Amino acid sequence: MNPQGSIPARAGAKTHILGISAFYHDSAAALIRDGQIVAAAQEERFSRKKHDHRFPAQAVEYCLERAGIRPRDLDYVVFYDKPLLKFERMLETYLGFAPRGFGQFLVGIPLWLKQKLHLPRELDEAFGGDYPGRYVFTEHHESHAASAFFPSPFEQAAILTLDGVGEWATASLGIGRGNRIELQKEMHFPHSLGLLYSAFTYFTGFRVNSGEYKLMGLAPYGRPRYVDVIMERLLDLKEDGSFRLNMDYFGYCTSRTMTNARFERLFDGPRRRPETPLTQREMDIASSIQKVTEEIMLRCARFAHKQTGLDNLVLAGGVALNCVGNGRILREGPFKRIWIQPAAGDAGGALGAALFVWYQLLDNPRPVTGEDFQHGSLLGPDFDEDQIAGFLDAVAARYHHYEREEELLEKVAGLIDQEKVVGWLCGRMEFGPRALGGRSILGDARSRTMQSVMNRKIKFRESFRPFAPSVLREDAPAYFEMRDGQDSPYMLLVAPLRQEKRLAVDAQSEALEGIELLKVERSTVPSITHVDFSARVQTVDPVRHGRYYRLVQAFKKRTGCPVIINTSFNIRGEPIVCTPEHAYRCFMATNMDALVLEDFLLLKTEQPQARQHEIDDYLAQFDLD
Repeated sequence: MNPQGSIPARAGAKTHILGISAFYHDSAAALIRDGQIVAAAQEERFSRKKHDHRFPAQAVEYCLERAGIRPRDLDYVVFYDKPLLKFERMLETYLGFAPRGFGQFLVGIPLWLKQKLHLPRELDEAFGGDYPGRYVFTEHHESHAASAFFPSPFEQAAILTLDGVGEWATASLGIGRGNRIELQKEMHFPHSLGLLYSAFTYFTGFRVNSGEYKLMGLAPYGRPRYVDVIMERLLDLKEDGSFRLNMDYFGYCTSRTMTNARFERLFDGPRRRPETPLTQREMDIASSIQKVTEEIMLRCARFAHKQTGLDNLVLAGGVALNCVGNGRILREGPFKRIWIQPAAGDAGGALGAALFVWYQLLDNPRPVTGEDFQHGSLLGPDFDEDQIAGFLDAVAARYHHYEREEELLEKVAGLIDQEKVVGWLCGRMEFGPRALGGRSILGDARSRTMQSVMNRKIKFRESFRPFAPSVLREDAPAYFEMRDGQDSPYMLLVAPLRQEKRLAVDAQSEALEGIELLKVERSTVPSITHVDFSARVQTVDPVRHGRYYRLVQAFKKRTGCPVIINTSFNIRGEPIVCTPEHAYRCFMATNMDALVLEDFLLLKTEQPQARQHEIDDYLAQFDLD
């Protein structure tokens, strides 16, 4: 860890800092003004290329436009990691494993020599020469740590960052106090919890860097019968959560594959080919690696508490999106409160890098109010009535316009009550991978069939994938094993359903295995209840969620149930929608029943018949295979 100095503040009424993550995975931009988050967005939402890694030109343009400034008005542009250190790791890895991996080295080196080692030049070109200031480069895990601590509601907290790899670090432990963070311990490549989990994602036939959610969702269908194999053959795990991997079983240092033939022999056969049927083996593997991951996360948390003696914990890095592990840390770990960066992956590094400059390098005070500074992570674009009406008229859509919000919400609550599937675009777009009530598809959590219908006919994805509930914050403890007043606004914690909301499961149903478990109705809200009686909970409140909170209120008033399904507004392989046009095209190409665009409601039965070639063209953009 390099010691941090400071950089001089530039004179001016306002200080604008632009953070950027780019060129590796999930490019994004975030802009802060005098420490306040003005805007943040991922490039994929604009480009429609999932996990777009290119320079986030459109995200930058949006951030600047939101702030009402040009590149020349920026005081600092900060990049979320240090490419020279990352290149050093690449070279040392090649030399350490040479001559194996030479082919991979030849593939990667031209891109480094052309682009990644010349980031100031690349950034100058991206800004068209209109930015006269300096570039700042933070270390990758500093960016993660800053994104976790600085927007958190805590005056002081232990910090854990866990991901695949940054420059060298794959995990870090530190402390945040006031306006400063200090990272005290690190784990280094190739020993990585994120890469371990991704190796199993790859082996079970899912795509690395996007299929990890599927592996986590698949885990409850299996038995953890490979746990001992993983613990005895793949890693040497210490009590503090650190470990060393047995690299004899992994391929990612020397090839473009995550695992090798030894790994296959260890886990009863070759890797599952993508899109082939899932077997009980894959489910058991998923269950096993999830259990091991949770154990590592818990050990890390306990060690962090022992080292720091603090009551609060903040988390970031891609592993912090493992909401099952997060839930166990909260329920079983030693910390009283935890806060997780909603954009925990690389995208959030853009925000963390900007905040690191404002607080740590410019030494500005950090006020603490007891609430987080993430603004519900609703930091993307929004659209006004004229923009929406102009678009709808241009495509000859038929719509209802509501002057009174109460009438609109009553109508939408009624549609959900009738088991209609509703697309919902209201307010600002979410920053991070979760739909939080800005760009959501909504359904009735009480329905026995809604999970299957939404997975197969709307999302075009695997039937086993669970859906998350949105629940009024004040009602969450009545449905889930959560403390009174406990927040989960960013859908990053899994909690068990309360016993009184569960249904008795007979002996015949108990004997079912694998996907057959989906046939069993387990609770009064079956469409959001996973097979292990858990749910990935989003609590909604009037301050963060505004109209979305009032919609759930309207549904409760109508039905007595304060819980609805909330899943991201996209189909498989597509980024979450950003604009009314994106939402309308998704609505028309799927079996969605209704679409809300702010004050406008569209019903599918009233729309002109979508031509099949238009639907085919839309679906062809995205990876449905």
